[in-house]
Amino acid sequence: MILRTVTLTFDSTRPIPGSAPALREFFATMFAGYTELHRQEADSFIHRYPVVQCKMIRNFPTVIGINEGALFLKEFADETREINLGPDTYRVAEYDILIRDEEFGISETIQSYEFATPWLALTQENYKRFYKLTGKPARDEFVQKIFVDTLLSFSKSLGYEVPVPIICDTNFHFQKERIRGAGVMTFTGKFQANFQIPEYLGIGKSVSQGYGAVRRIFREIKKI
Repeated sequence: MILRTVTLTFDSTRPIPGSAPALREFFATMFAGYTELHRQEADSFIHRYPVVQCKMIRNFPTVIGINEGALFLKEFADETREINLGPDTYRVAEYDILIRDEEFGISETIQSYEFATPWLALTQENYKRFYKLTGKPARDEFVQKIFVDTLLSFSKSLGYEVPVPIICDTNFHFQKERIRGAGVMTFTGKFQANFQIPEYLGIGKSVSQGYGAVRRIFREIKKI
């Protein structure tokens, strides 16, 4: 399956704090009009998987559009000259825009990746089940199964039917965060899979807010 992606990276006249919660709110506000405008004609797609996602990548505000979401970003970039984060305003010095048609889905070779932003993987029910497990092997197996299920749900949301079993090997580390005042568990680390994922596309929960962004690790790849 081929996905059209547009990656838009902003460069400010001064550094933008990567931890600023207001950054996500700014992008959410900017994209709200676009989402409402296209909700009726693309309702099922927008609800299944966010076609516009904002992230902080290497301390640069980055926005990714997928398919119809990609059509919006060029106009957005031309009109945006400031990023407002609470009382602070950051002037956009320039932006880079990269348009790509990328493979998505089962691969004949094993691909290597890492999470560029934390993966928000667990529901409240799975969170409790995770903590009841004893020993790292049991927890690793549990999270790896959730990861495969996440890739299957991700594929379904994009209209892609996975033709063969997903093979993967994961090396994740969990950490606790607070999102809107609530404690959650996120995962970072690396994984390998017989699956192609476009650069910085998000998987899991809250991808429109920057979670679960995947970055490819380029190395010698193995045939399955």
